[in-house]
Amino acid sequence: MILHELMSYELLRVIWWGLLGVLLIGFALTDGFDMGVGALLPFVAKTDTQRRVAINTVGPVWEGNQVWFILGGGAIFAAWPPLYAVSFSGFYLAMFVILAAFIVRPVAFKYRSKRDGARWRSAWDWSLCISGAVPALLFGVAVGNVIQGVPFHFTDDLHTIYEGAWYMKFIGLLDPFSILAGVVSLAMLLMHGAAWLTLKAEGEVQTRARAIGSVAALVAMGAYALAGVWLAVGIEGFRIVGDYVTGGPSNPLHFEVERSASWLTAYSDRPWIMIAPLMAFLGGILTFFGLRAGREISTLLFSKMAIFGMISSVGLTMFPFIMPSSSDPRSSLTVWNSSSSHLTLFVMLVATVIFMPLILMYTAWVYKVLWGKVTEADVSENSHSVY
Repeated sequence: MILHELMSYELLRVIWWGLLGVLLIGFALTDGFDMGVGALLPFVAKTDTQRRVAINTVGPVWEGNQVWFILGGGAIFAAWPPLYAVSFSGFYLAMFVILAAFIVRPVAFKYRSKRDGARWRSAWDWSLCISGAVPALLFGVAVGNVIQGVPFHFTDDLHTIYEGAWYMKFIGLLDPFSILAGVVSLAMLLMHGAAWLTLKAEGEVQTRARAIGSVAALVAMGAYALAGVWLAVGIEGFRIVGDYVTGGPSNPLHFEVERSASWLTAYSDRPWIMIAPLMAFLGGILTFFGLRAGREISTLLFSKMAIFGMISSVGLTMFPFIMPSSSDPRSSLTVWNSSSSHLTLFVMLVATVIFMPLILMYTAWVYKVLWGKVTEADVSENSHSVY
């Protein structure tokens, strides 16, 4: 209890904002290459054996990698209840599409090689492709919408109201900037999947992955740069007006918020956050050259650095905002007004300190045990026991 009293409400909120970012980045770094490999499957592998090689590079780890997605959703639910309620309500149809893709993907993994028919296997291959590409695209679209502000507001009793008809919760998400953000996300994960295949596969699969991944890296960097320019000249930001209490009770309507000239004023207020976009560009460029040169481990690490930089640049640029409101800026959700209670955040932090290292150690052990390349000979010799 002494430690609970020493850790201020403000500090716990910042810690959980950081932990949420860690969980989302962890999901992108691990399950991201699973989705990337799935989306690349019909293009990097032309024969049935080659496709099985590509699938089995992620076969032993894809289920464990999805733990990060579950942890991220659980952290939002427990640490940021208003954010969970607003985001899952506002992005309901998009979330439904993503969850449908996540349901199809394990079925495709399990059933794809149960029959020898070419049409059967081709159908599941394309299912893996679509169930990898669609979530990668829609996650970026969601980020693009959050940056611009989501059309919701709170009533005086904190009931959430969304603007527009129900179908606008999906169609309305597909504006030009959000689609560009989706392209960044998709290209980023295609690059990551290609880097993984370069490390884990051989022969033609590896060669095609390098070629496609190089293009994806250039597209990701170009789209990310274009999004930055667009953010600077075409999209207003948000800022909190006047004095406010960072350790007060969670109530979005307690703050005054207005639109500002640009989100990028954050870089003049906190110049150190420039490290995030620099990491993104440097990681993407080094990934491109690594793919072209045929390097393996370093290329995957550079790809991870690019993803870390891209995702963290969004969070650092928007801080302290988590989900701003375009229809009523005063209803915007921030780190300071949308968290769980002081005690809840502390108890969750204790549990995280205990269990997160165990998860990381187990994950590291799994990757160590399953290290090594997947070859066509491996698939042929174990055709009844692998995907």
